[in-house]
Amino acid sequence: MAETREEWIKKRAYALWEEEGYPTGRDSIHWEQARHEREALEGSAANGKEAKSKAKRAVTAPKSVATGAKTNGVVTPGPKRTASRKTAS
Repeated sequence: MAETREEWIKKRAYALWEEEGYPTGRDSIHWEQARHEREALEGSAANGKEAKSKAKRAVTAPKSVATGAKTNGVVTPGPKRTASRKTAS
C-alpha cells in the first residue's frame, strides 16, 4: 500500500527531528523542510515523465531524419564517417 503525501512528510519530519538529536521547538521547521523535500521530489518526478516521453519520441523518429538533413521533402545524407587510427609512438 502506497503511503500518502501527508504520511511521507510526517515520517520525513520525524527523521529530521531524530537526526538533529530530538530538539524541542523545531517541529514546524522540520515539517516545512520535509514538505519542501516532497515538493522537490514530486517536481523531479513530473520532469522525469516529461523527459521520458521526449526520449521515447526521439527513439521512434524515422532513421532517415535522424541521420541526415531533410529540406523540402528531400533527405540529404549526413557527413561520411572516416575511421581514425592511432599510431604507436
